[in-house]
Amino acid sequence: MDFNSITVLGAGSWGTALAQTFSENFRQVFLWGRDREAVNQINRLGRNEKYLPDVVLRENVKATADIDQACGEGDIVVVAVPSQHVRSVLSSVKLKVDKPVVSATKGIEVDTLKLITDIIRETLSLQDRLVFVLSGPSFAKEVALGLPTAVSLAGDTELGKLLQEKLTTSTFRLYLNGDRVGVQIGGAVKNVIAVATGVSDGLGLGNNARAGLITRGLFEMTKVAVLFGGKPQTLYGLSGMGDLVLTATGELSRNRTFGYLLGKGLPVDKALERVGQVVEGVKTVQALKKLIDREGVELPISEAVYRVVQGEISPSEAVKLLMGRQPASEEFPFS
Repeated sequence: MDFNSITVLGAGSWGTALAQTFSENFRQVFLWGRDREAVNQINRLGRNEKYLPDVVLRENVKATADIDQACGEGDIVVVAVPSQHVRSVLSSVKLKVDKPVVSATKGIEVDTLKLITDIIRETLSLQDRLVFVLSGPSFAKEVALGLPTAVSLAGDTELGKLLQEKLTTSTFRLYLNGDRVGVQIGGAVKNVIAVATGVSDGLGLGNNARAGLITRGLFEMTKVAVLFGGKPQTLYGLSGMGDLVLTATGELSRNRTFGYLLGKGLPVDKALERVGQVVEGVKTVQALKKLIDREGVELPISEAVYRVVQGEISPSEAVKLLMGRQPASEEFPFS
């Protein structure tokens, strides 16, 4: 199977960063965005002024607003649009896509509680072996600037080895993983925990509190992964612990920044406005709340974040609730 060109759907910071990274290995990179004016600007200036103004894109990166052309031209399709828009974007593709499709989107569809790979298979009628997940500790700006990054690529092992070889660059290293579910849950739920650590930091609760939230947050991530059918050990890898540590502590994290602003007293709408980009944790925590109610699973940090985001309680009240819970054992009932 020859891979000479690649398409990235989503011209935000993450999609643009991936397009720039993959341009090292591919003859042609197609970057799709729905905003025609923004697409024309990328082609004219050679950079994405709105999201990554400091990154000069390689000449083989071409932006387009024609999704059928983009999906038809690329030998591999990478999905990097916000999680709640994946279904609508892919449903607009009219031609048959019979090629590897890689989800680089982190989230859970709120209405259905389906993972992004489920949506990709449904909307594009793809064979299971053609659907992959790319996830791990990877701030878009650092990836675009060529700083060393390691992530997971999850899916069919045989085809995955070919994709791993082609998508790995001099600064972007991929580790193959067979657990698509666990990799996706890690990438999605860590955003909710990052909101929690941001709130904690905004309230000035210190390093101990942050470490506790990260550790117990990893426990919640693992519970969700197992509930969806993922492997618990996956959550201790790049797409779980690695991504959690980065997103929960890094200054470039949208989710942590959003939480931090909440902790400083900003209302939800103002905090979202200040961040200025999609905060995936806000939607993911809605999905987790539906999961809590449907399955009866105990996810205290996620539920506290949900109640803060919904305006039911203040950040300070959320802290009191978490610290006032019944004493419990530190057990890890994962096989």
